[in-house]
Amino acid sequence: MPLLVLIRHGQSTYNLENLFTGETDVPLTPRGREEARAAGAKLTDIPFTHGFTSILQRAIDTMTIVLEAAHQQQLPITRDRALNERNYGRLQGLNKSDVAKEYGNQQVVIWRRSFSVRPPGGESLADTAGRVIPYYQKNIEPVLQKAGNVLVVAHGNSLRALMMYLENISEADIPEVDLPTGRPRRYNLTLGEDNKLLVKDWGMMI
Repeated sequence: MPLLVLIRHGQSTYNLENLFTGETDVPLTPRGREEARAAGAKLTDIPFTHGFTSILQRAIDTMTIVLEAAHQQQLPITRDRALNERNYGRLQGLNKSDVAKEYGNQQVVIWRRSFSVRPPGGESLADTAGRVIPYYQKNIEPVLQKAGNVLVVAHGNSLRALMMYLENISEADIPEVDLPTGRPRRYNLTLGEDNKLLVKDWGMMI
């Protein structure tokens, strides 16, 4: 039975500073690197077949640290822009509290958490899903269908989009869904008719 594990990258410098990050390429903090090591320690017993990350350094570095801690440094890795964090447009680099003072807390919540509303000059979660899910179907599902275990290290919103697909989360419910940094989320999968992947169960790895 194939296994899919999703990890949001460890804490970044912009996470720490409460800034909108998006596709800004920022590094991990020391805490973020520790989160990655702790995640890897939980994966030592899982023989992965392939890994996938975005092209942003915080995800790449998290993957590297996770695999070192899991003793799987030789795992083949594919990096692709399709797994990048959603682009926050003109909000990128701005302090979230300052933006809330200017536009109101509710507007910031809508920009950050809703499915279809775009921040100024940026992507909505729907836009992000429009690149993440086809990439998953074309590139990740075939590995899983061959009974391979897959590790994906990406970002809060690119993974929320994938979680919607895997867990059948509705547009109405997705604003309440979050994925903590550095915490592996596993999906046990099975093959149904016509080699179709079915999600048997899922949950956070303790």
